[in-house]
Amino acid sequence: MKKPDLSVEIAGLRLRSPVMPASGCFGFGREYANHYPLRLLGAVVTKAVTLKPRLGNPTPRVTETSAGMLNAIGLANPGVEHVVAHELPWLAKQDVPVIVNVAGETKDEYVEVVRIISQSGLAAAVELNVSCPNVKAGGITFGTDARILQDLVQTVRKVCTIPLFVKLSPNVTDIRQLALAAQAGGASGLTLINTMIGMQIDIQRRRPVLANKTGGLSGPAVKPVAVRMVYEVAKVVDIPVIGMGGICSGADAVEFIMAGASAVMVGTANFTNPRACPEITAEIEQFMIEQGINSIAEIRGCIA
Repeated sequence: MKKPDLSVEIAGLRLRSPVMPASGCFGFGREYANHYPLRLLGAVVTKAVTLKPRLGNPTPRVTETSAGMLNAIGLANPGVEHVVAHELPWLAKQDVPVIVNVAGETKDEYVEVVRIISQSGLAAAVELNVSCPNVKAGGITFGTDARILQDLVQTVRKVCTIPLFVKLSPNVTDIRQLALAAQAGGASGLTLINTMIGMQIDIQRRRPVLANKTGGLSGPAVKPVAVRMVYEVAKVVDIPVIGMGGICSGADAVEFIMAGASAVMVGTANFTNPRACPEITAEIEQFMIEQGINSIAEIRGCIA
């Protein structure tokens, strides 16, 4: 059998592999480039970028759980001007598509950051992090109200000249309604799921472990929920879906692809194994060889 084709095309982007790191779990790629060439990835997805620099939440802001981790980093980043001047030029030399995750507290902030990233010529796509509180709407999260989400995507779309992915929050009643709202707003594709809200208590000190009290739960604990949500969303939208949530192996990744994902993102696994992404890619390839599968398209969405 010939070598299987692991490449995928998503919203006009041709990726060598369906595997890429999830935002917030890979920094801007410099540390991981010490472990393997970044061109082995389908794409590099940056940590969230905001209009102004952010220090993030007070510490402690990360804790291990029985099946993953909780984090409340608070979108710490050096701001879009620094990222465009110092991080993206380096990434542009790594022979891999770059997807920049963007966050904001107001619609205007999102628009300005996306405009700057889009016009820089250094990014292949933008990923909107809509799990942020909208300070002009009483703190309601952009990604939990379909009307607010559609309006945000529609407005950002006007200044975005590159593919626009929307990262959906699982902290909703019916994620399909948010997916359809993002599609209606003009999203090129969807990424899901972001972290689930969780909490851990130090029973000896009788206080939450995280200074922020709650944080985002990621890792193996969320995988069954994530697979179900990818399956549901892929059935109702006409745009590509990138799945994530607890992927630690090639078998995990194949589950998401069979559920309807065109590609996958690997998050928490990068913290325990810096070579997680290329190893998962190799495991997907081995599975395809063993099963006689020639391309990712043959198994994508094969679950009725």
